[in-house]
Amino acid sequence: MNNISNTDSKKERIKLIVFDMDSTLIDAETIDELARAAGVFDKVAEITNNAMAGEINYKDALSTRVQLLKGLPLKTAQEAVNGIPLMPGAEDLLKYAKSMGYITAMISGGFRLISNRIGEILQMDYVISNDLVIEDDCLTGEFTGPLIAGDSKERVFEEIVRENNICPEECVVIGDGANDIGIFKKAGYSIAFNSKPVLHQYANVVITDKNLRAIIPVLESFEPE
Repeated sequence: MNNISNTDSKKERIKLIVFDMDSTLIDAETIDELARAAGVFDKVAEITNNAMAGEINYKDALSTRVQLLKGLPLKTAQEAVNGIPLMPGAEDLLKYAKSMGYITAMISGGFRLISNRIGEILQMDYVISNDLVIEDDCLTGEFTGPLIAGDSKERVFEEIVRENNICPEECVVIGDGANDIGIFKKAGYSIAFNSKPVLHQYANVVITDKNLRAIIPVLESFEPE
């Protein structure tokens, strides 16, 4: 584990942990795997990398990639995402979070095609993601949902915080790309997990070990001795 502390802010008692999904809770980018099944992997993966590095507008990048999936049969798409594994250590980390009584939330610009299953496996309290539009059992190249605009994650995060009557300082967020910058700024503590360099400057801790168990000691440091 490689931890890089960027702030000396006072640590609050944790009440909520927010996770990204792609390349955080799961060991792949969902849209890249869908693109692989559709035969457009190289095009989509390049856009994904640029978007995660903050080089392309989030909404435009997502729209362009989803359009390239037009015509992919739903059955093929489902098989593609069903093969995506959990990130190593995901189940252990979520069991720890639950044992401590933390509220857990997944806020992902990915799709319910996989996010609902991951949320059930990990027993997440909140699973918020987008929907791929399906017609005649094929993807139309369109999508809908609450996480379309560049600031969508922040707005969803704020809604969950209000609903649970807690403050952002009592929240930890974990993510890996430029689209997590907004919630990194708002939360009391932020952890960049196996992330793009663009996110490091906004993180309290950077973890380069590709195993979510590495986050448990960080969370333990919040608990009173």
